[in-house]
Amino acid sequence: MRRGVVFDIQRYSIHDGPGIRTTVFFKGCPLRCDWCQNPESQSAKPEIFFDRSRCSRCGECVAICPEKASSLSGESLRLDRRICRGCGKCADLCPHEARKLVGRYMTVDEVMHPILKDIKFYENSGGGVTLSGGEPTAQIHFALALLRRCQELGLHTALETCGYASWTQLEKLLAYTDLFLYDIKHLQEAKHLEGTGKNNFRIIDNAIRIAKVRPMIVRVPLIPHFNDSPEEIRAIARFGHKELGSIGVDLLPYNRLGEGKYERLDRRCISRKSREEDYLRILEDIVHQETGPGMKLPPVEEIQPA
Repeated sequence: MRRGVVFDIQRYSIHDGPGIRTTVFFKGCPLRCDWCQNPESQSAKPEIFFDRSRCSRCGECVAICPEKASSLSGESLRLDRRICRGCGKCADLCPHEARKLVGRYMTVDEVMHPILKDIKFYENSGGGVTLSGGEPTAQIHFALALLRRCQELGLHTALETCGYASWTQLEKLLAYTDLFLYDIKHLQEAKHLEGTGKNNFRIIDNAIRIAKVRPMIVRVPLIPHFNDSPEEIRAIARFGHKELGSIGVDLLPYNRLGEGKYERLDRRCISRKSREEDYLRILEDIVHQETGPGMKLPPVEEIQPA
């Protein structure tokens, strides 16, 4: 049975598509955005969050680790992430919850279990299921199997994607995806490469192709001093509205809630200062000028599986 790595399933979500939804967060992403608010989503494998402030250095994790990835030297406890397999045994045993397993292998049936609990909410609100991440196309076969199961049950499906995937992969998902939530971080190639580690040729090309056959909402994570100038936001809004015919351009304000996660992954975080509310309203006004009033979701045409 097909399995994938999921790091969270969020029920009663109201920000990831229409209505009340269940959002499934996949692990693994081809981009390396230094502002990522879910850094635990970037690696495709399960990982350990290690909160050193909770650790009593009891040594239980050292004894149980089958890979000998944990070691205790004096007052210091180390986790060698190069050899850690993310089995989670140390997290299960830790008496102070200093360790937490992030991501686990799940079957389609296991993911569907919490989804099916809320069918009445989807029906009453026009909601459904959203695949997010990470990047769902990084686990293309699992994403396809999950979307297909949802559609067989008549559930509305949405896919949040950065668009950095081959067209062959994305094309397979079209028949089972009712709505695309498409991240556009920057239109300039050099700036996009600088911020994410990848150029945006494939992302822009895929956006244009998808928008011809599926409704799309463009989502723009606002990153201070990277893509949030009035000129940059106007260019993205104009592209989304005129070139893609998107049914909306959503600005996602930057916040610092994810910064603490980097320390628990033994990674360096680049801290940024959030913009003031007044500045965000200026950007929202620019989007409104370029796109006009929001549009309703159009009916989805049937597409035969690729």
